[in-house]
Amino acid sequence: MNSNGEPIIEVVDLVRKFGDRAVLRDISFNVHRGETLVIMGGSGCGKSTLLRHMIGSMKPTSGSVKIFGEEVTTMNEREIERVRRRFGMLFQSGALLASLTVGENVALPLLQHTDKSADEIEQIVKQKLKMVGLTGFEDLKPAEISGGMKKRVGLARALALDPELLFSDEPTSGLDPIMTAVVDQLTLKLTHGSHMTAVVVSHDMTSAFRIGTRMIMLGHGSIVAQGTPDEIRSSPNPEVQQFIHGEADGPIPLNISQEEHEHHQHVKPRPFVGARHRFHHKTP
Repeated sequence: MNSNGEPIIEVVDLVRKFGDRAVLRDISFNVHRGETLVIMGGSGCGKSTLLRHMIGSMKPTSGSVKIFGEEVTTMNEREIERVRRRFGMLFQSGALLASLTVGENVALPLLQHTDKSADEIEQIVKQKLKMVGLTGFEDLKPAEISGGMKKRVGLARALALDPELLFSDEPTSGLDPIMTAVVDQLTLKLTHGSHMTAVVVSHDMTSAFRIGTRMIMLGHGSIVAQGTPDEIRSSPNPEVQQFIHGEADGPIPLNISQEEHEHHQHVKPRPFVGARHRFHHKTP
C-alpha cells in the first residue's frame, strides 16, 4: 500500500442503522492515491450502502467519511456536488439515459459542470470514447449497443471530467469473460498509467484479484478481512476462504433473512393472497 501523503478517502467508525438494525458497524479504512481498493462480500452485506456513503448520497448514523480531506457527511447538496466534480462514478447498469445518444450521455458531466464550447465538448467525447474502444459510436442510442458496450460508455462518461478518483459498482456484472477482461484492462490502464485512484465494489473474484492492490471483505456489516490480494488469498478466516473460492459449504449461510438484508427497512409483510386483485384472472 502507498502510505505517502494524506489519504484520498478516510472512513472512520462508520455506522449506519435502519431502525435498530445496523447495516454498517464501525467501518474504518483509508484509501491512498494510486490504489485500487476492491470492496467485496456476499449479497446484502453492506457493500452498496458503504459506497453510497462514500459518494455522499447517504448520511451515516455516526462516524466520518472524508474525501480529498473534506468531511462529506455534513455537507449540503451544493457542497457535495463540488466534491463530486473531482470523482467519477460507474454505475452497475451503466445508467445511460435511453433518450440520449451515446455521445450525449458522455457529454452530460461536461454540460452540467463546465463552460466548455460545443466544439470542445465534442472533442472530449470522442477522446473518451476512443479511450474505451468505441470510436464512432457517438450517434447510436443505448438500445442499439450491447451490455458490455453500455458499461464502456458509462466508464467514458465517468471519465469525462478527468477525475482523480473513480468509483465503480459491480463494473463486470453480467459481462462475459472476454468483456470482463476488457473492462479490467481499462481500469488497470487508468490506475497505472494515469495514477488514478479507484474504489471498486465487486463479487467477481477473478476481476477483483486482477485489478485490486488492496481488498476489504464485508460480512454482517463489519470488515471481516482487509489487506493485499496475497494477504486475502492466504487469510485463515474461513469466511474469506469460502467466499473467494465460491464454496457452498462454510460459515457464510446460504439463506439470508429479510431482517439481515442491507436494504430491508422494516417493510410491513404483505401476504400473497392480498396481491390477487392486482392480477387479471384468465377465464377459459
